Amino acid sequence: MRIIGMISGTSADGIDAALVELDGAPPSLKIKLIKHITYDYDPALQAEIFACFRPETGTVDRLTRLNTALGEAFAQAALTVIKAADTTPDQVDLIGSHGQTIWYDAPANGTDGAVLTLGEPAIIAARTGITTISHFRENDLAVGGYGAPLVSYMDWLLFRHPSLTRATQNIGGIGNVTYLPPLTSAASPLTFDTGPGNMLMDYCTSRATDGAQGFDRDGLIAAKGKVNEAWLTELMQEPYLHQAPPKATGRELFGAQLGVTLWDKGISLGMSGADIVATMTAFTAESIAAAYRDFLPTSVDEVYVAGGGAKNPTLMRMLQDRTERITTVKPHDDLGVPSTAKECMLFALLAYETWHNRTGALPALTKARQAAVLGSITYGRLTK
Repeated sequence: MRIIGMISGTSADGIDAALVELDGAPPSLKIKLIKHITYDYDPALQAEIFACFRPETGTVDRLTRLNTALGEAFAQAALTVIKAADTTPDQVDLIGSHGQTIWYDAPANGTDGAVLTLGEPAIIAARTGITTISHFRENDLAVGGYGAPLVSYMDWLLFRHPSLTRATQNIGGIGNVTYLPPLTSAASPLTFDTGPGNMLMDYCTSRATDGAQGFDRDGLIAAKGKVNEAWLTELMQEPYLHQAPPKATGRELFGAQLGVTLWDKGISLGMSGADIVATMTAFTAESIAAAYRDFLPTSVDEVYVAGGGAKNPTLMRMLQDRTERITTVKPHDDLGVPSTAKECMLFALLAYETWHNRTGALPALTKARQAAVLGSITYGRLTK
């Protein structure tokens, strides 16, 4: 089957879309990337997304209109990747759309978690004519799971090694890890959100450049700065970082609201913008390293990094330096899946599994009470 997978992550900088070809069934499932693109948000739409992230401005009417606008944007992203792949909508079988997460609450105190994800699938299906599968996390949340990190299912299927212990680390807006014992081991996998990813770095980069840069391209700003190790030690006291898995987090904890506080704190300490960005970069690296030291069952032989953070050499160097239990830190591209395309390829895979009435999440990983078929189906073109 040919399937488009799409996602806009917690950084909300655009829509990643991938056209992939899938065949077979677990454990022999095969996935091949045909084309990957990033569809940038219109600045006005991005501003509206960020307004709706904040409870005080994310009113019901704005959220409703944003759901429609995001549906249109995701539809255009799908049509754009179709054109880039030199194919046509009738040659695509399904779309798997994650949408744009606005708010996430993890399960707590015996209460199931909740998520609000926007990007109307009916609009995507109507504009493209392609059956669209969406709202993947909700099904896992409904049976007591964390609904995250869903990428662990892909990791477990495709990236275990016959004899080496691996970790796959995504660094998007939030960081998350999947611990993968060797194929020859009976040990259980483990997945959880490690803490901050790019969001705090992105916010402070924007402040340091007076809005000229939305992210620290190639880690150049952080490379010019000096990490405030005393402040970093203070940042690492965040309770979430010391909470044992299972756990998941998001923008509500490590988003722009915290970014405002941390930027102001850095300025009050007499730090330059570059120093603040460097310290936020070190915060991401150290939170990942601490998660490995404290919560992974064993040491790992190699870690593969995906997401936008994999394109930041300064962050990758800090991660290697601070991760004592890792032999090598490599970009996810070395596994044959481009780091920036991995998450959208995941939602193509999950759509494929949903279409075949198979679960797309392992309860052992998401801590759900039972396995669930993920996603809701919105049909596209009529068939005779």
